[in-house]
Amino acid sequence: MSLKVAFQMDPIGAVNIDADSTFRIALEAQERGHQLFYYTPDRLSFRSGRIIARGWPIEVQRVKGDHVSFGAEAEIDLAEWDVVWLRQDPPFDMGYITSTHLLDMMHPETLVVNDPFWVRNYPEKLLVLQFQGLTPPTTIARDLETLRAFKAEHGDIILKPLYGNGGAGVFRLDPNDRNLASLHELFTGMSREPLIAQKFVPDVAKGDKRVILVNGEPVGAINRVPAAGETRSNMHVGGRPEKVGLTERDLEICAAIGPLLREKGQIFVGIDVIGNWLTEINVTSPTGIQELERFDGTNAARKMWEVIEAKRAGV
Repeated sequence: MSLKVAFQMDPIGAVNIDADSTFRIALEAQERGHQLFYYTPDRLSFRSGRIIARGWPIEVQRVKGDHVSFGAEAEIDLAEWDVVWLRQDPPFDMGYITSTHLLDMMHPETLVVNDPFWVRNYPEKLLVLQFQGLTPPTTIARDLETLRAFKAEHGDIILKPLYGNGGAGVFRLDPNDRNLASLHELFTGMSREPLIAQKFVPDVAKGDKRVILVNGEPVGAINRVPAAGETRSNMHVGGRPEKVGLTERDLEICAAIGPLLREKGQIFVGIDVIGNWLTEINVTSPTGIQELERFDGTNAARKMWEVIEAKRAGV
């Protein structure tokens, strides 16, 4: 089977080919004989009932500094393509949401991965709220008094923007910290969005585990260990990836959330687990598959394409 595959993503020329999950997915697609097209989100448009992308046919290779070659610039009607990968990074803002509405107009006739309707309705820090028994105590609020009451109850908390990403704007407020009001003033002065506060989980010092699920099934995990003096374990801010296995608790969490992810067309998902607690369900643009492949030899990209090809074949 040869599929026509379009990637909606951030500039491909800037990706780290040893870490970027989208690059690995594209490379696997090419090795399977699929045709690749690339465009950035600002080049997506609606015109007279058609969803148009302006970009380039591409070929990829694992050569640093020469990892992508471009064909002639072209406009394509995405309804004529088999698969579109929604892979631009957050922030999950109105631009991101608008692109999910546009892509939703042609899905599932053109298979959009992940399903844009549920990407829009299941942002990472909100979907976890449906699984209260699996998550640490959490509150979402813009009201300062609510946040103060949560901190008074739990003492040591994490405060962060509800729609942030990559560890940006994440603060730990321990029992002696006096900066809640100042941070509230800062965040609310920058946006109209609520904040999310969670009880601090000390196990983060041992790492923040990223578990990769493909079509609702766990395929492996990596551990992200914070740099010295850091609370955040995100690799964007210096977290160190390490080999790690799946525990019984990890499998319990995956068994609880997997059926919903599969039902809602979330083929590539990365969940974050600290200690025994589920903290995020990442559906927008998860990462970690290259590290998993290096540590365990698990080719998650191949597993994703097997699912997608089966869907396109009507299996």
